[in-house]
Amino acid sequence: MKGFVQVTNTITDRENALLMKTTKGEVLIKLLPDVAPAHVARIKELAREEAYDGVVFHRVIVDFMAQTGDVKFGKKGGESFNPSRAGMGGSDKPDLKAEFSAVPHVRGTVSMARSQNPNSANSQFFICFTDAPWLNKQYSVWGEVIEGMDIIDQIKKGEPVLDPDSIVSMRVLSDVEVA
Repeated sequence: MKGFVQVTNTITDRENALLMKTTKGEVLIKLLPDVAPAHVARIKELAREEAYDGVVFHRVIVDFMAQTGDVKFGKKGGESFNPSRAGMGGSDKPDLKAEFSAVPHVRGTVSMARSQNPNSANSQFFICFTDAPWLNKQYSVWGEVIEGMDIIDQIKKGEPVLDPDSIVSMRVLSDVEVA
């Protein structure tokens, strides 16, 4: 994937980028610490703990979004893995206070999932397939896909997803050697 390596090598702020390897391919996400500093810090913390490795995309809705990040019930091989409960859990860390912003939910936006309580985001997140303006200022946007939306488009759809795709690994780019 020559183009992908070229893109990763041109990123100047590697501390604020993620390399997410999925069962469909690699995705590069630019983090937005100026928009949602606490959420970016949590995502990086969980990525560095390898908490997202093996986590399934448990809710993937055509023309809307792909949701993942349940490190408790959605992690294949994890002690609490339960496909029927994937999407109901989070990490053992405290929930985050909302960091709503004017950044719009458009194709490639990465945003935190939460319950009806605005301050309930924890580890789950979603990636928008299309523009979703009804989510604006309702969910904490923390990143944007800058390479690999074609990979996200290939994630198996469903609610729940049968035989779901998963995150193979997710790392802060500064922690990754790129060829």
